[in-house]
Amino acid sequence: MNFPHTAHTSLQFRALWLLLLMSCTGVALADRQPGDDESLIDDPRVQHRSYTFPATGEQIPYALFVPESYDPETPAPLIVSLHGLGRTYDWLMGYEGFLDQAEAGGHIVVTPLGYIRRGWYGSRPTEDPVDGERSEEDVMNVLSRVRDEYNVDPGRIYLWGHSMGGAGTYHIATRNPDLFAGLAVAAPAPRADLDPGMLEAIRQVPILVIHGDEDEVVPVERTRRWVGEMQALGMAHLYIEVSGGDHSLVVSQTPENMRRIVDFFNTVAKSYLAN
Repeated sequence: MNFPHTAHTSLQFRALWLLLLMSCTGVALADRQPGDDESLIDDPRVQHRSYTFPATGEQIPYALFVPESYDPETPAPLIVSLHGLGRTYDWLMGYEGFLDQAEAGGHIVVTPLGYIRRGWYGSRPTEDPVDGERSEEDVMNVLSRVRDEYNVDPGRIYLWGHSMGGAGTYHIATRNPDLFAGLAVAAPAPRADLDPGMLEAIRQVPILVIHGDEDEVVPVERTRRWVGEMQALGMAHLYIEVSGGDHSLVVSQTPENMRRIVDFFNTVAKSYLAN
């Protein structure tokens, strides 16, 4: 039987497929929505991909950038990038100057979805607890896939995120303290009641922090508190507080700050930490 290729039919098919999967396997599926898989960045340098999520059999998207200079014989640095609340999985690929800077530094860039757009990468409770768990799992799955496919330098794997992605960066880094050579957060949004003492787990990892002092979404005072903890722990860190900076444009449309993030990653590696 032939079905018309309409959005309505596609949604019906997806719903029936999910119900069939639950009934046949007993797997508890979270409340994923069709919009979770949308992409918005139309850049020929960006590969829009998907993979089968092991826990459920669902197809989960991610975006990948591979620099033209990539040589399979030479280990390349990798930047794992986590988007903000409600954004598409490829959103950060559109930050002004990001891919140009990545090309210049020879960085592979990957942007996972985090299972759903609002999964918080495991950094805070979600309406359905499984969403948070799978959000974190998705990031680690995608990282593993890129490392399996490309010659990634294990001493130059970096993690950064904006807003919700900044909270995810803190969370995932502290749960994998030996994995990343450097971190960056822009207008990070950890829970207000979260103890920044968790940074103890990554006190050896250099981190760059950017926050605008006129951010009306996440108060800059919260980041100042976390930076104070970095100072107390003796962490190698660089804090850039942008005068007049807001929550979003301070990095998404400010090439200078995007360049600062990539330049920071260019200066740190695990071999550097050992010195």
